[in-house]
Amino acid sequence: MPEPEKAAKAPQEHETRVLDPRSLRGLAHPLRMQLLRALRHHGPATASQLAERLGESSGATSYHLRQLAAHRFVEDDPSLGKGRERWWKAVGQGIRWDESLHSDPDPDVRGAADLLLHEVASNHTQELSTWIATRHDWPAWAGASDLSDFTLRLPPAAARELGERLHALIEEYRDSPGAGAPDAARVRLHLHAFPQHED
Repeated sequence: MPEPEKAAKAPQEHETRVLDPRSLRGLAHPLRMQLLRALRHHGPATASQLAERLGESSGATSYHLRQLAAHRFVEDDPSLGKGRERWWKAVGQGIRWDESLHSDPDPDVRGAADLLLHEVASNHTQELSTWIATRHDWPAWAGASDLSDFTLRLPPAAARELGERLHALIEEYRDSPGAGAPDAARVRLHLHAFPQHED
């Protein structure tokens, strides 16, 4: 059964979840990250619908949805369930690191952080590749899309400040009046900032 249009287009809270060691370990699994991403991007769904979308078994999606729920990344959406049908929805729309995770000595936490970061980077690469392959389907967006990179010389404090200012600017556009325009589309913004050794 397809997802109802109302459910897919319903606005969701823009709450950002701060990851601590426990919640990081609860999220750091490739399928869990895919499930959470699907619920955030496409709205509420059942385990069976998500299994079909992701090419997984409904048993696997059900198990990992329950794990995500145990860590409060997803929750039931009782407004959509009929009988034994269980609908899930994302809680919040973003995650960020607790500062302590950067220096956590626990190898399990470091391993979970590495896995999560690699999954995020792989997803970004996939999204960019899909955009490049399908960009001719979006003629009106030819001058509106962006694929830029910059090199700056900054100390860590200035890099942090720059990131915070960019995030604040992006938040100003989240509830833009133009979001309801006929030509509006979901726009993905990737922000990567990292140091490099100078050769």
